[in-house]
Amino acid sequence: MNCYSAKDLADSFRTVRKNTLIIAQDLPEEKYTFRPAPDTRSPGELLAHIALSHNFQYQIHATERRTTLAGFDFPAIMKRLAAEEREPRTKDQIIEMLRSSGEKWAGWLQGLSDDFLAEQVQMAPGMTPPAKCRFEMILSVKEHEMHHRGQLMLIERLLGIVPHMTREMRSRLAATAAKR
Repeated sequence: MNCYSAKDLADSFRTVRKNTLIIAQDLPEEKYTFRPAPDTRSPGELLAHIALSHNFQYQIHATERRTTLAGFDFPAIMKRLAAEEREPRTKDQIIEMLRSSGEKWAGWLQGLSDDFLAEQVQMAPGMTPPAKCRFEMILSVKEHEMHHRGQLMLIERLLGIVPHMTREMRSRLAATAAKR
């Protein structure tokens, strides 16, 4: 028995995606093309990247059910995902993509067995470590989203927007102080 089940994976991913969606909603549509520095993704591109990035692990674990990454065509999938990210979309389209892709991923996660999550996948030759369990690889989707969400929160600050998590914390602190 795994102490962190597939249901836990799905629930925690849904929480992360809920917070990403709040950021996507808080950002004005005209700021979706803002670039904090040359050669960086705009918020709209980051959000599209987040919405699509689970497809990499989904291809490995759900579509192909690979037990080895030897021979996996990394460049082809990365090229396809990068092209999809760059497709022009409105704020509403990006938010819907985040919602639908997030639920697709979470729905798949919650149906996984402990045995499946424990399976080892051999990495491509030369990669370290030589193998990883599916759980670690699948968990990386949530970690990856949290990494980019940190970037989005910094962009919010650059644009003069107080991130929702900060607003919520301040509200809790004010409510606690008012009770004293």
